[in-house]
Amino acid sequence: MAKFTAEEVLEIAYKLNGADLRGLDLSGVHLARANLSGANLHGANLSRADLSNASLVSAVLNGANLSLAYLIEAHLPYANLSGADLSGADLTRAHLAGAKYNLGTKWPDYFDPVAVAAKS
Repeated sequence: MAKFTAEEVLEIAYKLNGADLRGLDLSGVHLARANLSGANLHGANLSRADLSNASLVSAVLNGANLSLAYLIEAHLPYANLSGADLSGADLTRAHLAGAKYNLGTKWPDYFDPVAVAAKS
């Protein structure tokens, strides 16, 4: 079994662009500033995850559980949020222009996806 230093693990964790992470349980994981652009997170559990300042450009998040996640200043342009659960998530200053959602997408109370240029 390969051994990695903490620095090597962090370097790998922050370069997950395009990764296939479908259905994984990543609840509570710390991925602030991670590059998850284009990653497939379909059906993944990201509840309570820290994705602050993370890049999720064009990420596939349909059906993902992002409830109570920290998405402060996260970059989600063109991400697919169809059917995703973002209830209770902190979307303060999150960039959602062009993000795709549908009637099954659950947003935090009082959040207006149209006001941030997300597309249904």
